[in-house]
Amino acid sequence: MWIPTEHEKYGVVLASFRGTVQHGLPLEIGDTVQILEKCEGWYRGFILKNPNAKGIFPSSYIHLKNAHVKNKGQFETVIPVEDSVITEMTSTLRDWGTMWKQLYVKNEGDLFHRLWHVMNEILDLRRQVLVGHLTHDRMRDVKQHITARLDWGNEQLGLDLVPRREFSMVDPDEISVTELYRLMEHRHRKKETPAPASTHHLFVHVKSLMSANVGEELEVFFHIYDGRENRPLSERFFVRLNKSGLPKSPEKTERQCTLFVDLGSSDLRKDVYIVVHIIRIGRMGAGEKKNLCSVQYRRPFGCAVVSIADLLTADSKDDHLLKVYTCNTESEWYQIHENIIKKANSRYNLSGSNTGLAVALQLLHGDIEQLRREYMVLFTRGVSITRKLGFSDVIMPGEMRNDLYITLEKGEFEKGGKSVARNVEITVYVLDIDGQILKSHMAAGSGEPGGDEYHSLVLYHNNSPRWAEQIKLPIPVDVFRGSHVRFEFRHCSTKDKGEKKLFGYSFVPLMQEDGRTLPDGTHELIIHKCEENTSLADCSRYLKLPFSKANLPSNNQTLKGTKESFWITSFLCSTKLTQNGDMLDLLKWRAHPERINDSLSKLKEIDGSEIVKFLQDTLDTLFGILDESSQRYGLKVFDSLVHIINLLQDSKFQHFKPVMDTYIESHFAGALSYRDLIKVLKWYVDRIVDAEHQEHIQQVLKASEYIFKYIIQSRRLFSLATGGQNEEEFRVCIHELFMSIRFFLSQENKGSSPVAQTQAVFLRTFPAVYGELLKIFTVREVAGFIRETLGSLPTTVHADCPLETVKLQCIAKTVESQLYINPDSRCILLPVVLRVLQAHMQEQRDLVMCASILTSMLSLITKEENGTAEPVVSEEVELIVESLLGVLLRTILEISNRPQSAGPAMRLQFQDVTGEFVACLLALLRQMSDRHYQKLLQAFSNKDDLRDFLLQIFTVFRILIRPEMFPKDWTVMRLVTNNVIITTVLYLSDALRKNFLNDKFDYKVWDSYFYLSVIFINQPCLQLESFSPSKRKKILEKYGDMRVMMGCEIFSMWQNLGEHKLNFIPAMIGPFLEVTLVPQPDLRNVMIPIFHDMMDWEQRRSGNFKQVEAKLIDKLDSLMSEGKGDETYRELFNSILLKKIERETWRESGISLIATVTRLMERLLDYRDCMKLGEVDGKKIGCTVSLLNFYKTELNKEEMYIRYIHKLYDLHLKAQNYTEASYTLLLYDELLEWSDRPLREFLNYPMQSEWQRKEYLHLTIVQNFDRGKCWENGIILCRELADQYESYYDYRNLSKMRMMEASLYDKIMDQQRLEPEFFRVGFYGKKFPFFLRNKEFVCRGHDYERLEAFQQRMLNEFPHAIAMQHVNQPDQTIYQADAQYLQIYAVTPIPESQDVLQRDGVPDNIKSFYKFNHIWRFRYDRPFHKGTKDKENEFKSLWVERTTLTLVQSLPGISRWFEVEKRELVEVSPLENAIEVIENKNLQLRTLITQCQSRQMQNINPLTMCLNGVIDAAVNGGLARYQEAFFVKDYIMNHPEDSEKIGRLRELMFEQAHILEYGLAVHEKFVPQDMRPLHKKLVDQFHLMKSSLGIQEFPAYVRASPIHFTNGSPRPCRNSVPNIISPDGVKSVTRRSYPAVNRYSSSSLSSQASNEVSNITGQSESSDEVFNMQPSPSTSSLSSNHSASPNVTSSAPSSARGSPQMAEKHKHSRENACLSPRERPVSAIFPNPLDPAQRAPPHQIGDTTLPRSDPNLSAPDKVRPTPSSWSLDSVKESAPSFSDSVGKLLCPPVPPRPPHTGSSAKNMRSQSPVPTSRSPQKTTMPPFTPSPTECQSASLVSNSPVLSGSYSSGISSLSRCSVSEASGTELPAGDHLPHPLPPPTTLPNSVSSSDEPIRRENKTPPPYSVYERNNPRRPVPLPHSLSIPPQTDPPALPPKPHQLRTGSMKLDGTSDPRVPRPRPLPRKVSQL
Repeated sequence: MWIPTEHEKYGVVLASFRGTVQHGLPLEIGDTVQILEKCEGWYRGFILKNPNAKGIFPSSYIHLKNAHVKNKGQFETVIPVEDSVITEMTSTLRDWGTMWKQLYVKNEGDLFHRLWHVMNEILDLRRQVLVGHLTHDRMRDVKQHITARLDWGNEQLGLDLVPRREFSMVDPDEISVTELYRLMEHRHRKKETPAPASTHHLFVHVKSLMSANVGEELEVFFHIYDGRENRPLSERFFVRLNKSGLPKSPEKTERQCTLFVDLGSSDLRKDVYIVVHIIRIGRMGAGEKKNLCSVQYRRPFGCAVVSIADLLTADSKDDHLLKVYTCNTESEWYQIHENIIKKANSRYNLSGSNTGLAVALQLLHGDIEQLRREYMVLFTRGVSITRKLGFSDVIMPGEMRNDLYITLEKGEFEKGGKSVARNVEITVYVLDIDGQILKSHMAAGSGEPGGDEYHSLVLYHNNSPRWAEQIKLPIPVDVFRGSHVRFEFRHCSTKDKGEKKLFGYSFVPLMQEDGRTLPDGTHELIIHKCEENTSLADCSRYLKLPFSKANLPSNNQTLKGTKESFWITSFLCSTKLTQNGDMLDLLKWRAHPERINDSLSKLKEIDGSEIVKFLQDTLDTLFGILDESSQRYGLKVFDSLVHIINLLQDSKFQHFKPVMDTYIESHFAGALSYRDLIKVLKWYVDRIVDAEHQEHIQQVLKASEYIFKYIIQSRRLFSLATGGQNEEEFRVCIHELFMSIRFFLSQENKGSSPVAQTQAVFLRTFPAVYGELLKIFTVREVAGFIRETLGSLPTTVHADCPLETVKLQCIAKTVESQLYINPDSRCILLPVVLRVLQAHMQEQRDLVMCASILTSMLSLITKEENGTAEPVVSEEVELIVESLLGVLLRTILEISNRPQSAGPAMRLQFQDVTGEFVACLLALLRQMSDRHYQKLLQAFSNKDDLRDFLLQIFTVFRILIRPEMFPKDWTVMRLVTNNVIITTVLYLSDALRKNFLNDKFDYKVWDSYFYLSVIFINQPCLQLESFSPSKRKKILEKYGDMRVMMGCEIFSMWQNLGEHKLNFIPAMIGPFLEVTLVPQPDLRNVMIPIFHDMMDWEQRRSGNFKQVEAKLIDKLDSLMSEGKGDETYRELFNSILLKKIERETWRESGISLIATVTRLMERLLDYRDCMKLGEVDGKKIGCTVSLLNFYKTELNKEEMYIRYIHKLYDLHLKAQNYTEASYTLLLYDELLEWSDRPLREFLNYPMQSEWQRKEYLHLTIVQNFDRGKCWENGIILCRELADQYESYYDYRNLSKMRMMEASLYDKIMDQQRLEPEFFRVGFYGKKFPFFLRNKEFVCRGHDYERLEAFQQRMLNEFPHAIAMQHVNQPDQTIYQADAQYLQIYAVTPIPESQDVLQRDGVPDNIKSFYKFNHIWRFRYDRPFHKGTKDKENEFKSLWVERTTLTLVQSLPGISRWFEVEKRELVEVSPLENAIEVIENKNLQLRTLITQCQSRQMQNINPLTMCLNGVIDAAVNGGLARYQEAFFVKDYIMNHPEDSEKIGRLRELMFEQAHILEYGLAVHEKFVPQDMRPLHKKLVDQFHLMKSSLGIQEFPAYVRASPIHFTNGSPRPCRNSVPNIISPDGVKSVTRRSYPAVNRYSSSSLSSQASNEVSNITGQSESSDEVFNMQPSPSTSSLSSNHSASPNVTSSAPSSARGSPQMAEKHKHSRENACLSPRERPVSAIFPNPLDPAQRAPPHQIGDTTLPRSDPNLSAPDKVRPTPSSWSLDSVKESAPSFSDSVGKLLCPPVPPRPPHTGSSAKNMRSQSPVPTSRSPQKTTMPPFTPSPTECQSASLVSNSPVLSGSYSSGISSLSRCSVSEASGTELPAGDHLPHPLPPPTTLPNSVSSSDEPIRRENKTPPPYSVYERNNPRRPVPLPHSLSIPPQTDPPALPPKPHQLRTGSMKLDGTSDPRVPRPRPLPRKVSQL
């Protein structure tokens, strides 16, 4: 049975549990679980990180932990009872874990590894804490370390700042907001700027001296030297080095390392140096030879100097190599360091190039205790301490020092009867009172232990030596009295004996008779003669002698006159001894009572350090004097006491305040002193108003804190001694004293008057007195004193008076004092504090201080709230609200709106003060209860005040919500702020409802309320979806989802508005829409119905809701582009509103609006997804086009439409789609007129006139058309601009425009353009974006892009798409699938501009433009067999399924692809197919003959191969197949309707024979000698062919209409005189020729199949294709091209295209492989060459299965090809040489024929093929012109895929120009119109073409091409705002100049009535 657990509530998983049992809960090791129930070894519960999944798990897997349960029961929460640092560590590490892995994924290696180390470090520290074996101090250090690491990681990962107190996280609910703010601010500041240390230390470690010539032991002395004052700052550090230059005691680190301690910040400057003196121990001369003398001397060696400032910039761990210098003369040794510093180069030089002292120098910062913790190793291994000379900047009580420093300065000695000067050495001893030498009290410096004696330097032959050597004498205080220092002088001989001979001595006693020590300074000592050491044995003999020349009596001239002297400088640093006699006189006042007055007067002149040394003794003296003679010395003692108290205010002695406090508490015994002190103090206060000089009185008032301390302590002592006598008298005295104080404070003075300054001094010290008064008086009494004292201050003080600031500082200290913490005193003081605060805040003065005071006040209130004094706190809150809430709101508003100061310090200050005031406001609002709100709202006397208050508080709340209000990682503070705001808003909304509804409605207040609510909900810190699960869970547990709460409140308030809702329509639509876009389902469900309400009210008001619709649409675009909204929202919006409007009368229009908005959302979501970084340009462009069309056609939103035009334009430019970019920008251009109306600044356009903007657009568009090689379109715009310039007589620009137009014409004729491929793409499945879903498009490929490359690009753009392997239309399962399916195949364009293409003499450069531009329709053919297939002659049943696709827009346009609007399917019969095939072959033959005659070919090989292919195949029975199929009686009987077509076929066959005959004649003329045998063979075979066709001579109609060849080529001629053409009659026509190139990818698999289809059926309308067909020599004129099944694929590399020599069995497959995608009969979409299922086995390939397009196959061609022949790999083996020259043939295309209606033989005679050149840019070879020397092998012909096979797109065009009886009819006059009637989209057996114009008229999508601007075929109705005035119609596509001049192009609108009127230019966008 499952039992709820009592104690087992929380545990950690010890081992992973799979949860395979029923109801089992899978657990991972380390998970934390909450346990709900238990049962026989099992627990039931959940993992804390996923509380929704509950289950059971074994109890043995869980380690239980103590936990505290909150809200016991169903919704209980468990908090582990463990150290809060551990809890934080655990949760933080869990959060870091997931983010750490993400760092690895994002490749942020550096942070990844650093975080890994920190996480491991924290885990180690966590173990230490959990073990619990740490000491208290160590635990503190570990926790500090942990929190520092946690903060570092949080900062690096962008997580929130954690507020902490004593390393523990703080619950914001348990402390006041002000305190929370201070904690956050403190941690933020600490993170930003660590406080600079005031104390610094220099660590020195001597490594070695590097020198080539040491050889002697050395002594190295370091000290710090002040170059500015030329004095040492520290004692010396002394290191001994051995003869190698290494430390003598390497094992004792304290002898090599030292710490120069207590350097002040002022010492870290450039002119403070580390000076190093090096002394050698050895012979007198460094170069002397070794002799028997063993005496060693201390001799100068060198000096080094380095500035301390250099260490501040250098790397602290670097070793320094100091250069060592020597002095030129030894007499300069004493100042060598000064010379080096001053760079007096003449006085010193480098001791050697290799000499250097290696030392480690490092500056350390902080106090010495901090260093001991941080550099523990340094102190444990040993380091000597080197002190400053004198005391440090701060003297600490208890510091014991008694160091005497003596510097041996210089001496003056007589020669002593010698010819040369002496070598003087001084030996120094310290002797005690008994004459005994003090052992170990002679220190040369720190680092080495002290010695018994000290030997000075020896300066060679110098009677005036200057040593400047400092020695330290650390003599104990108790032996100081009576001790003296003796200096013995010896001459050091340099003779063999090397003896040191004594010749004199000096001495100096350390203490004088009166107890004073030797005064600091320089002393000139007397040198007493002495040559015997024994005479110095008894010191009492010489101590009676004078020692200093300064102390000599005036009558002792003997010693005064002597020249010999010795100078020393002494300096005493002692905490016990004094050199001051006045100090001693005062301390011994009882011995000399008559000197008391003098001593008290001189006390002020004594140095402070001397006074603090004897602080207690001095105070005892003063109070002793006061007790004994208060009347006489009372005032003097008081002044002395004031002097000492103020001395302790000095920062140097401030640490002695505790010493005085201790003295007062423990040692002070003046029980009667309080009377005198009160009396004197009152006397001073009474004199303030009248006194002229206030300085002394101010000094007295500065000391008032300690004076009161003495008064109170004295009174307490008296009370203790007397049992509380004279209590009333004392109280009266104190009251009188305060009355005097109040009187002087009440004086009104100018700010600069002395009295005002004295008042300020008193107010500064007054708060310090509170604590002392509390020792005797009650809390309420003291509070009364303070209230009356502060209340006595004058209120009418000038704003600029400094007293006001001081008064505020006094208030601040009062609020922070212990007195204010007590509720009893607080209720007395609060009114005073509030009055002062209110005055300052109203005048905006001292805001920083005001904020601080308010913060302290409100912090106290919260603390008390948790206690028992609830009513008191409530009253205080009420008082503060009444006094300060309004002024606090105004202050925050003013500070926030104040312009920021330039200085960063001021800006920081204002930012801080704003934060503090905000925290105060939040704290106050959080303390307010219902009663407070009621009283607050009742306090407003009228509605206007309440209105102002509400507006004010709503505005402040909006300021608080600003992101910049708090630093970004202060989420805790932001959540508290929001919690307070929503609570307050809930209270205030009642007031809004009660006071500002119905007749009292106030729009401004309600608007402010709604605006606040909206920005509240949209705050980033409340978007829980963006947070980690753990953070989201914490916030929801603590605050809930505040967005939903506010949303419900908005809805509630909205419902209350009633008819006033109309005031907020449409203004609030945008804000509310923004709220509904927040991804919170509950919030959306609450807020979306408001839109229904808005629609309803708008419908009532105006009968429609156009305003709602317009606003919704405008805002949706901007909001969704910012990333808001999702698919769920779209569905929710749709479903909720549809449900809401079901019963409305306006339901239909409502559904329409909702549908429109929903469709817009679909497109906007697609647009946003496509615009993401990394998406391909094609998808972005397609999506933008979809959205742009939607805005124009469905929404008619001009401004949005134009914005997206420019977005699309930018995308095209980025993708280098310059033509599309031009068409896009043209959309905007067409909206503008040539007018002078001014336009506002818009997007990147400046303010300008409409004319200027249109001009700029025209020029930009022309430039882009130029870059996109669409020059014809650019010419139209150039003309339009030129007309404008001409109308304004702007001939300068007119000239430029005409030149630009001319340059475009030149480019058309001179430059080559690539001919693009077109591909049909179907996007099927629900996973595609909306604008693509289940639609089919035709796409214009990129340059050089063939089917395979396009397929791969599409698959890259849609990596999840599945390629469909067939061309059939998909079924509904594909349409509805949750996947992406792509179906792609190549299609053939059907040109519209037949007029240009049909004209004779138009260059191919021009025609090529019209073949591939302005294309609306595309075609795709698929062959199939209908009925029974005849294995002997497959042409009987070979039909072609022809699909014609019509687009919504022509290509190219504003996109590279457009949607298919209409698809038509027709079937082409076998007879029609045969006609097309033969037409194509005839046209190909004509073209080659023409090229040969006009010498456009470099060689005759193409013609040879074509003739060979046709004649050879025909001889072998090629055309006979057609005869068998269609000329037999059965067929004619069964198909009587085809008689005309059969006749046409017969004509074509005869025509082919005629062309062949003429071709052979031409061939004979041009054939080279080596190919004559082949020519003869062809002639013979041609006669066989004629006989096989039964042709003896050509029929009459062929003879009557001889073939006229323009430029000498045979073809039917219209309106021309028949002439007899012979091969000699060739007209020489110059044509620019270009090499044909390989345009198709050799590895095409599916495109080959497509090739085959086109090859069989031949249906492209573009006669360009005809010239791409070049058969192999062995194929017939109807060369067979096997059609593969859709699954059959083949691959052929370009180097493997067919050759004349290849085996016959390969030729047909080779031809198929070489066809272009538009030629191929079957498109196997997305071939997979690796899939065997997709490849046909051999038995499927051949005559039996594959329909053929040509019956005239020679016998070998009927061999069943092997699979390898499909890949053409065998071709490589048979003819490898052919791969080298593929594609070098010139092959100009022929333009397509004009449209035909009905028979394919009509209306076609007037067309003549004009040779045009292919674009050379599809090959790597440069273009070349043909020359006789560039003839190539015939093998080149069939290898060009451009020329191989029968090209599909030429079939119908050739069939229409056959020599039939109907071909003589002329086109009507309208033939010359620029836009003839459209051609039919079907072949003769298709639907009538009369449907086409009707379909065009009904088209609605906007036209996008320049060509269409005057194209009457597609008039487009535009929205009214975009309508176009007809009078500004631009010219049509560029006619020839003479046509313009003759007026054949009617530009005035009077063109042929059959042509619809051109689309007029639209109206302008309003002021865009």
